[in-house]
Amino acid sequence: MSQPVKATRTERTKRTPSSGGGESAGSRRAAAQRLSMRRKLAAAAMELFATKGYEGTTVDEIAARAGVARRTFFRHFRSKEEAIFPDHDDTLVRAAAVLDAAPPHENPLDTVCRGIKEVMRMYAASPAVSVERYRLTREVPALREREIASVARYERLFTRYLLGHFDEGAHHDGDDDPLLAEVAASAVVTAHNHVLRRWLRAGGQGDLESQLDHAFAIVRETFGSGIGGRPAVAGAVGRPVAAVSAAEEDEVVVMVARTDAPLTEVMRTIKEALRR
Repeated sequence: MSQPVKATRTERTKRTPSSGGGESAGSRRAAAQRLSMRRKLAAAAMELFATKGYEGTTVDEIAARAGVARRTFFRHFRSKEEAIFPDHDDTLVRAAAVLDAAPPHENPLDTVCRGIKEVMRMYAASPAVSVERYRLTREVPALREREIASVARYERLFTRYLLGHFDEGAHHDGDDDPLLAEVAASAVVTAHNHVLRRWLRAGGQGDLESQLDHAFAIVRETFGSGIGGRPAVAGAVGRPVAAVSAAEEDEVVVMVARTDAPLTEVMRTIKEALRR
């Protein structure tokens, strides 16, 4: 299998050591206490959202339910919609640490797949909480927007990492590597979210990690074997599972896929669009 990205900058890029090795016992304890309080506030917010509704719940009520002052709430969260995502900041740091500590000769796409598993583990650590949070985000647009913003942060992190493994002088007309890096990062995030949503809709049942490994294998096969593939097949009701349109003038490719489209067919459609 060919490498999906070039490692031409690897030797010139200094890797910063994971911050975990230099932390004192005091700083680790403070971080644990911070995360514990954030989770406590999140649990209070979710209980109130479930019983009083999102719009009917105030920050003062969340703080009171958690047994803390209003100012304590705002030391941890900027708004009530942010309160039910207590782990995203810490998970982003852990994912970045995986990238920073990657072995020099590891396939960068494999590194990214390992990094996003930190997000999966965050959800899998508390299935009941994750399922309830998923229900709330489906019902409350403000929470859904917050979730989308969080996903975008992961995608930017992984895209920057993959782009960082290309030769700085290789960004010229006819070179598809930067495009491949961005699409590959999006594919990893999409594969993760596809599997995670399926797991959440199933009530948090099943082996999430093995399902994710299967999805990543599809991504690796797609981007590790170069550009090219078969066109999308028709769905059960006669509509394509995915379709692409290109605005050649702006070099933009737009893909539209049905929500029940198999991941394999979505990936094939992306490959076919990039091959054209």
